[in-house]
Amino acid sequence: MALTARVSVEPMRLEDVAAVHEIERLSFRTPWPAYAFEQELKGNRLARYLVARAGERVVGFAGIWRMVDDAHVTTFGVHPDWRRQGIGRHLLLNLAELSLAIGARRMTLEVRASNHAAQALYRAFDFDIVGHRPGYYTDDGEDALIMTTPELDGPAMRGRIATERARLAG
Repeated sequence: MALTARVSVEPMRLEDVAAVHEIERLSFRTPWPAYAFEQELKGNRLARYLVARAGERVVGFAGIWRMVDDAHVTTFGVHPDWRRQGIGRHLLLNLAELSLAIGARRMTLEVRASNHAAQALYRAFDFDIVGHRPGYYTDDGEDALIMTTPELDGPAMRGRIATERARLAG
């Protein structure tokens, strides 16, 4: 599918949960239940969630928890029909900017060891592998890699964010 609609990224709303859950269900072997997103939006003061829209359609989502100094990426998904079109880049850029805005020093996440496409996206935003969690995923026992950015407020990440913002604007 060619990207024909303008992509916007904005805070997730309760009205978005059904669409987000559908993407979650299509993307992950063990999806979060819809009520988990509702609970996060209503009651988790550490959580921030975003959606990517192509026109009016929710085509991706992502979330972070502010954990002490870190913005921990809790979930990240793009609808299968909209992958490899820059939606993930839009989301990750906005997560980085949001993380800076809430005072996080860096971003961190776990990613399946076999998910090379996601790892490539994260590397494009200067995430590095800093650790390994054996048997992390409960559905199949797959290992996770821990990836972390440099200091978000440092020159390298400020430059990366500016470069990505310009790239996506042009």
